[in-house]
Amino acid sequence: MKKAKKKSMKTFSKEPVATIGIDLAKNSVHVFGVDAQGEMVFSRKVARKALSQFIAQQPTCRIAMEACSGAHHWARTFQGFGHEVVLIAPQHVKPFVKTNKNDAVDAEAICEAARRPRQLFVPIKNVEQQDIQGTHRMRSMVIDQRTALVNQIRGLLAEYGIVIAQGRAELMRRLPEILEDAENGLSERFRAELNGLLEELRHMDTRVKHYDTQIQAVADTNESVQLLRSIPGIGPLVATALIATLGDNWGLFNNGRALAAWLGLVPRQHSTGGKPRLLGISKRGDVYMRKLLINGARAMMRWVEKKDDALSHWARDLKQRRHANVAVVAMANKLVRIAWAVMTTGKAFDTARGALAKPAAVTA
Repeated sequence: MKKAKKKSMKTFSKEPVATIGIDLAKNSVHVFGVDAQGEMVFSRKVARKALSQFIAQQPTCRIAMEACSGAHHWARTFQGFGHEVVLIAPQHVKPFVKTNKNDAVDAEAICEAARRPRQLFVPIKNVEQQDIQGTHRMRSMVIDQRTALVNQIRGLLAEYGIVIAQGRAELMRRLPEILEDAENGLSERFRAELNGLLEELRHMDTRVKHYDTQIQAVADTNESVQLLRSIPGIGPLVATALIATLGDNWGLFNNGRALAAWLGLVPRQHSTGGKPRLLGISKRGDVYMRKLLINGARAMMRWVEKKDDALSHWARDLKQRRHANVAVVAMANKLVRIAWAVMTTGKAFDTARGALAKPAAVTA
């Protein structure tokens, strides 16, 4: 008779858990815990509803998760239990996936990535930051839908031989005239449908104005936003988006260039053999935040010829030496560096001097 093969059994450490990696999912999550020496303590599947209770029963330790949907909520929950919580960008976890991808392997990779001494972590957002970010995301969604609707209306009218120039303002000006023109060949049925689309466009305009009002209210009451607005090119939209992205975590970056690199506003590098090679900007980080910064820089660059401050002088010289789009991205990079200096020192930006404002003189 053949001897039965012994099944391989996983060995678990009896030491207390020091680091827990959690792979989040909709209905269930996988948790992987190791001790201080990196030996596995447990690896198990936990229902999402039971995750809070499971973590609350664990000794104080470091908990790591990927920065994904719901991660900031769970991070705040676990911090309330006294744990140290870190979030890791998914691209920094992937190199630690050893074999085929599954929940257990992903949780182990997250745990391993969190134990690296020079790992980069994502700042944890509080509820206020998520509220501001949610308003920005809803506003951006409505603007995208409005642009799509404008293009669709222009395309539909072009089929009837009516051509409208690009731009929402031109469409909103021409469309009522087209609906009232009885001799342009449009049927009553199509006019009724166009009228419905026009009302939908007006409703979207109202929603965008509502979100703008909410953002402006935050900008008027938040001291950090008001400090950022002392910088040219940074208005309520950019300032509130920066606060929603970073909050009070500006000190996580050693300098302004590190923050600009985190936002994808520095050249991508592909060097080897001691030969440096710089490419276009890396475009890493938050796409929406980078778009706002570049739009703010572009608006600022339109007026630098009419201004006489130090920053405008620098921008004029840059425009003469570089392509217009390159100059705009360079200005966005500079605005981020100034924002880092303003927020880490707590001093407003002095536009005339092109530097941080001097502290007020103390009078006897």
